[in-house]
Amino acid sequence: QVRLVESGGGFVQAGGSLRLSCAASGSFSDYAMAWFRRVPGKEREYVAAISWSGGAAYYADSVKGRFTMSRDNAKNMVYLQMNSLKPEDTAVYYCGASYTLATRHEDEYEYWGQGTRVTVSS
Repeated sequence: QVRLVESGGGFVQAGGSLRLSCAASGSFSDYAMAWFRRVPGKEREYVAAISWSGGAAYYADSVKGRFTMSRDNAKNMVYLQMNSLKPEDTAVYYCGASYTLATRHEDEYEYWGQGTRVTVSS
C-alpha cells in the first residue's frame, strides 16, 4: 500500500512558477506515478506521468514544454516543476500511484493523495 501527500500549491501570477511535491510511503519505487488536476465541476484531467525508474516521463499537450515531472526514489518523492503558468492551470493537483504503468488513464491509478490547490491569476 502507498500513502501520498501533496504539497507546494499556492497562489502565483501568470508567467510564474511553482514546484509541487508528493511524499510517498510504502513500496514507492514499484509504482509509476502521475499528476492529475481537477477544476470544480469538471473531471480530473491528466497532467503528467513518470515510470517507476524515472527514466521516462510523459506529458499532456497542454503542459508540454512548461511542466517537468521527476522523482527521487531514494527520498520517496515525486515533483512537478511548473513554469510559465497560465490562469487555465488553476486547479487542485493530485498525485497518483499505479502498480501497472505510467498512463494517462485515471482508472490505472490505485492510490491518490488529498490534493494541493494551485491558483494562477491573470
